[in-house]
Amino acid sequence: MTEISTQPLTADAFAPFGQVMEAVGEADKIINQGMCDRFHDRAEIITRGGRTGISIFDAKPRQLPYYLDMVEKHPLGSQAFLPMHQNPYLVIAAPDKAGKPDVPLAFIASPGQCINFYAGTWHGVLTPLHHPGLFAVVDRIADDANLVEHWFDAPYVIR
Repeated sequence: MTEISTQPLTADAFAPFGQVMEAVGEADKIINQGMCDRFHDRAEIITRGGRTGISIFDAKPRQLPYYLDMVEKHPLGSQAFLPMHQNPYLVIAAPDKAGKPDVPLAFIASPGQCINFYAGTWHGVLTPLHHPGLFAVVDRIADDANLVEHWFDAPYVIR
């Protein structure tokens, strides 16, 4: 089995796969009578041939080492994960190599970090490391197929 070490989730490291959203630095706007910092337009939501929806996912926590045997992608829409908790979670993404996933990368998202996978990005399933595993998910809603899974011949071990 090939081992993969986790790395901190940063906007630069994650840029090939999507966007990291977080409320850091100076706000773009101050709203609500000066009582709210707005970090404006932090992700591009794509929903080709569908509509944009918000769902709630309640995933069971996993632990490290984590055995990654499958990744998936959604060719017709982006997928944003917004944790409804203040716990770190595991984010897995893989570059595309001739239509199949190449060696995955593993990131640890810090409390307050959200992600948005670009449409067509190979990624692991939702992987909270603590309870609760509650996330709001913004993605494409339609009745057609928008899921491609790839099962690895041997799992990767993420530490």
